[in-house]
Amino acid sequence: MRIPPYYRKSTWQQFFAGSVIGGLISWFIFLYIFGVWQEDYSKEIQKQRDRISELIDEKKIWQEEFNKLNKENQEILTVQSIYIKITNKEKYSLDPVSVLEMEDKVREDLRIMIAKDIETVYNSRELIRRTVENKTIKVTNKRFKFKVTEMTIYTTLSLELEIEIE
Repeated sequence: MRIPPYYRKSTWQQFFAGSVIGGLISWFIFLYIFGVWQEDYSKEIQKQRDRISELIDEKKIWQEEFNKLNKENQEILTVQSIYIKITNKEKYSLDPVSVLEMEDKVREDLRIMIAKDIETVYNSRELIRRTVENKTIKVTNKRFKFKVTEMTIYTTLSLELEIEIE
């Protein structure tokens, strides 16, 4: 068996040469198009990475802001201070130092209510009332009892008291 002599016919030579040249040209066109696509995809991927990093940073900022607002709201919904006012101090002609001393002693007893949430303080309002009303304080050789006339529970626990001689 022998190989047919295609090398002698110019039409076959042109066909094979055209096929090789066409294959090379199509290969270069394929490489060019593939390279352009890869470049476009690389740019798109880089843009997406940048956008993702921006969104992650934005998410961190939002989360920090959210946590900060939660802490502020939690502080708002807890008792921050205690305000005591004695309304009938003129009746017993007490000096301001004695009144301040009486207010401080009541405030000392209620100190455990600071940093408690408002609901807990509200639920224990009767306990607060009994604690204050059962307290007796000795000032200027007289013993005084308290009577709660008004109680306001918010971020400040506010009590208005009247004093009575025991």
